[in-house]
Amino acid sequence: MQFLLIFVSCAISSFILTPVIRKIALSFNVLDHPNERKIHTKPTPLLGGLAVAIPFLIIFLAFKDSFTRSADNLLLGSIIILIFGFLDDRFKLSARLRLAVQLLAAVLLIAGSLTIEIFPITGWGIILRYVITIIWVVGITNAMNYLDGMDGLCTGLGFISSCFFAAIAYLTGQPIVLLLSLGLAGCCLGFLPHNLPTAKIFLGDTGSTFLGFMLAGISLLGVWAENNIVKISIPVLILGVPIFDMVFTTVMRIKEGKVHTIKEWLEYAGKDHFHHRLVDLGLRKKGTVVFIYLVGIVLGISALVLLKSTWKMAIVLIIQAALVFAMVAVLMIVGAMRQSGWEKDKGN
Repeated sequence: MQFLLIFVSCAISSFILTPVIRKIALSFNVLDHPNERKIHTKPTPLLGGLAVAIPFLIIFLAFKDSFTRSADNLLLGSIIILIFGFLDDRFKLSARLRLAVQLLAAVLLIAGSLTIEIFPITGWGIILRYVITIIWVVGITNAMNYLDGMDGLCTGLGFISSCFFAAIAYLTGQPIVLLLSLGLAGCCLGFLPHNLPTAKIFLGDTGSTFLGFMLAGISLLGVWAENNIVKISIPVLILGVPIFDMVFTTVMRIKEGKVHTIKEWLEYAGKDHFHHRLVDLGLRKKGTVVFIYLVGIVLGISALVLLKSTWKMAIVLIIQAALVFAMVAVLMIVGAMRQSGWEKDKGN
């Protein structure tokens, strides 16, 4: 009942706080203006992430005494990400500064013993742990940011992912992970009515990077299995959609010569993400969001199945997920070709 109360209170708090944050964003003219690389057609307030983060952080602080040092470092890192996300929405920070802040937050998690534990704690094993953990945290943080390009998409996926982390934490008896996952899920759910079907306010970098960092941190905080393959597979499946979108889009941009450096990768904004390509294929925005939700749910169910399975089953489910995304990749390529054809026709 206590955990259910946390979920409900976070949802109600976020729902009530969002209109207040919207008025503040309008008052200070913190708006996302439409351009050729964006889908929305009118200026929309940013800073919605504050309505997600504030209730969550209050719950976090309320139970802080029962947390470990790892959770404390996760709290500190999330606050840093939130502050600089807010500053980015307000003042447009440089890509290098944003990356430096994300690296700092990732190092804080490592200092709190939150690492990807698939290598031995000796020599190169320790270095590989640290490097892969940094890539994971920075990657998921930016991957969720990339998905904040369509009404309700990033928030909804944050809710779905948090629910699956919560379900597995409950089944494996991890109260701290359960509390954080349910709190985050509740905050996303409370914000969602203001962000879907037509957004009255956007998460902005304030919210999308905060969500990404928290999901990455929760995935490191939880103990998902003893076997290394299963241990890695569960969070990879739950966060499969943002991982796929980030990897596939990055590969295509490099192949097409659109990005050459990490700075360009962070700064580049284009209509070539998962959701954009589905729209290019003819799906409406609402249909696209629902389709991506369903993919996230299917992968989350696979993670639940994997919980009591062997490493062999983990490999099978990862292959299954890879095949699903291979089919999605084909759809994205077809969507890109169709969009290119339309642009040529307009040019003629």
